[in-house]
Amino acid sequence: MTRKSRPPGRGRTATISVPVAGRLHSAAIHLLRRLRQSDKASGISAPRLSALSVLVYAGPRTLGQLADTEQVRPPTMTRLVQAMEAEGYIKRIPDPHDKRVTVLQATAKARKLLDKARSLRVSTVEEMMKNLTAAEIKTLDAAAKLIEDMAKR
Repeated sequence: MTRKSRPPGRGRTATISVPVAGRLHSAAIHLLRRLRQSDKASGISAPRLSALSVLVYAGPRTLGQLADTEQVRPPTMTRLVQAMEAEGYIKRIPDPHDKRVTVLQATAKARKLLDKARSLRVSTVEEMMKNLTAAEIKTLDAAAKLIEDMAKR
């Protein structure tokens, strides 16, 4: 089953293949599940890694902003933040614009942990790719570029 749609900002009609979209969705889920296995070696839970990645790569956030980004309720995020703060991964700093507000900031320890976790994930993907041909790797490279571009739209 296919349907036609006009992508925003493009002057041509694109054919969107529902079966391909379904396979891509399924493949992404399976890949992420496999990568979560390597996350276990980092020594921190997936929800904590995810929240830390927001603070490390996107910058400081209030607890409410972090909860919104992670799509959890503030009480859930409060528990995660308290644990990560006790472990030295997060520090609270006063908001420079509103002294009533506290902003959460990742520590150097959190950055080091995320570097380790990313390295473990990349190594897992490299291991999965080790028996691919040069042509298959080139195809994956092109697909990764397309996925990055799609995610930015």
